[in-house]
Amino acid sequence: MSYSIKHSEKNKLKLVLLKDEKLGTEVAVLPEFGGLLHGFSIKVGDDLFNIIDNYENRDQAKNEIGKSYKSARMSPFVCRIAKGIYVFDGKEFEFKNKFPDGSAIHGLLYNKPFAVTTERADENGASVDLVYRYRKDDKGYPFTYDCILQYELRADNLLQVKTTVSNSGDRVIPIADGWHPYFALGGSVDDWLMHIDSDRMLEFDDKLIPTGRILPNDSFKEPRRIGQTTLDNCFLIRTERDGAACEIFNPQNKIRLSFFPESSYSYLQIYTPSHRKSIAIENMSAAPDCFNNKLGLLLLSPGNSQTFTVQYQMALV
Repeated sequence: MSYSIKHSEKNKLKLVLLKDEKLGTEVAVLPEFGGLLHGFSIKVGDDLFNIIDNYENRDQAKNEIGKSYKSARMSPFVCRIAKGIYVFDGKEFEFKNKFPDGSAIHGLLYNKPFAVTTERADENGASVDLVYRYRKDDKGYPFTYDCILQYELRADNLLQVKTTVSNSGDRVIPIADGWHPYFALGGSVDDWLMHIDSDRMLEFDDKLIPTGRILPNDSFKEPRRIGQTTLDNCFLIRTERDGAACEIFNPQNKIRLSFFPESSYSYLQIYTPSHRKSIAIENMSAAPDCFNNKLGLLLLSPGNSQTFTVQYQMALV
């Protein structure tokens, strides 16, 4: 077969590996920590080059996932909830765990153990399905739902990540979905080129909570060098477009990564960490603090499901 799946353990991290045997492209998934994307590697010469800024070992993942949130799954909310408090159906709820700034951050599933349910490999691709069944784990979110992830590696270095959330309870639930991956194309972010198909972004207050205003920003509407630009911003991307919603390119090693979110992901949060070795590009279905401001918030009825899909394509150009 052209594609394969195998299980591997490295530095005490138990990985599921999807591989294109012809091109050598490999995807590594880490079920134990939120079903996160641990690796997306392309052949550069005789070596594999991984573009995911990941955790080196299990201890690091365990100790840092709740601080750095690298590749974390953001569910049932994305980014921040102001003061960790929201009102739903006339009742106030407060999340148990909060970030040092007082906000609840990046959802509740980032460190949950996902279970592998299905694996497939044939001439057309390789995929793995994982699930976590949330059952009122946090007092701030006393609902039940299932979160199903599917990673699928296809031809031409294309990785599709699909998330399906299903309301398994008996009442309507508020929910949003997103990813928090950090991408490292080699060298410094400063030297990369970036394009974002957007000319608008949300205005934030000093705690990165949307103020309700939308600001014009076309800084990266055309590809340009990132340079010293510091970002922690949420862009509104067009749901109908001809090309990628975002691209990053390292001119030194010629690696380009393109993002193709479906209309279910209409927000793009971009963050440049201070070390400038990677960049977080986060596809999201809703805005930060959506449980309060309702921007993109999904109200999911009992028995109903919603799917969110993004494709990443890597190339040497």
